[in-house]
Amino acid sequence: MKNKYRAQKTEVDGITFDSKAEARRFMELRLLERAGEISDLKLQEPFACTVGDKAVVVCTYRADFSYWDNRQKRQRVEDVKGMDTPVSALKRRLVRALFGVEVEIVRAS
Repeated sequence: MKNKYRAQKTEVDGITFDSKAEARRFMELRLLERAGEISDLKLQEPFACTVGDKAVVVCTYRADFSYWDNRQKRQRVEDVKGMDTPVSALKRRLVRALFGVEVEIVRAS
């Protein structure tokens, strides 16, 4: 199935990424991790957005990357985007409201 934004799936070290830009960012983050600047690098970390007492899952937002920034002493969450969509923006707002997590957009070049 073709991606409507012309993103090309790319494999790095046996991991398939949705785009070349996402694969490039992974390689950058991996270098930072090896240099000790970041730690605990995770891929596709899920955030289940729930409502109500029964914890009904409205949607699940999967961040491209999350990691601990050793210099800034804080958790960072990133999403690589060539083009943002209203649905993606809404999910990021839900994550911010429910978890207090600001998802950073890394623009694909």
